[in-house]
Amino acid sequence: MTYCLGLLLEDGLVMIADTRTNAGVDNISTFRKMHIWERPGDRVMVLLTAGNLAITQSVVALLSEAVDAGDGRESLVTAPSMFRCAELVGEAVRAVWNRDGPAMEQHAGGFNASFLLGGQIAGRRCRLFEVYQAGNFIEATADTPYLQIGEHKYGKPILDRAARFETPLIDGLKLGLVSMDSTLRSNLSVGLPIDIALYRRDALQLALRKRVGEDDAYFSGLRQRWSDALRQAYQAIPNPDWS
Repeated sequence: MTYCLGLLLEDGLVMIADTRTNAGVDNISTFRKMHIWERPGDRVMVLLTAGNLAITQSVVALLSEAVDAGDGRESLVTAPSMFRCAELVGEAVRAVWNRDGPAMEQHAGGFNASFLLGGQIAGRRCRLFEVYQAGNFIEATADTPYLQIGEHKYGKPILDRAARFETPLIDGLKLGLVSMDSTLRSNLSVGLPIDIALYRRDALQLALRKRVGEDDAYFSGLRQRWSDALRQAYQAIPNPDWS
């Protein structure tokens, strides 16, 4: 399992992904689920992946091959809009399904994959999409400025309560880290290290790209401060007078 989230804010994008994959309690590995295509001054693309690792790796490989081919085919670095880039991700998902889907069904293997694509192309809007396993997709909006894939239920409450389109970018990063911490504490199938990408609107290059592990002092402090704040908050609530 995994947990990935993206926040579309007035100031830009926050993208966070864990790295744990598991095929049972005795088969746990670390794989990167954040993939970045960046051409400073022209475009930035961040793709987060969740689901069956063989499927998501195949989708990323198809997208990367188109980028690296240099043969004039349309790709994430030549497409004219973020909408078209989301379509390209969906087309890659369907291509993998057409190749592997029937065989997976014969062996009782579910075709399970989802993706978050965020970024901006010069002269275009900063956008964030969630692409489903059928290849169709939805877009984050100012009313719903975040999207999640994978094991999202533990990290959703803090985003529901606090994430707003107007949230400053650094506060959005803190919210995303708290959301990730809530999931790390409650689900063993999500684990460190986590990958972070921070993008400021119209910059056309990443402001931050970082991997956070167990030894990261800031993230350890954030986890402890959030736990302390929750304890203090519920203790400060008046006792019920139902008696």
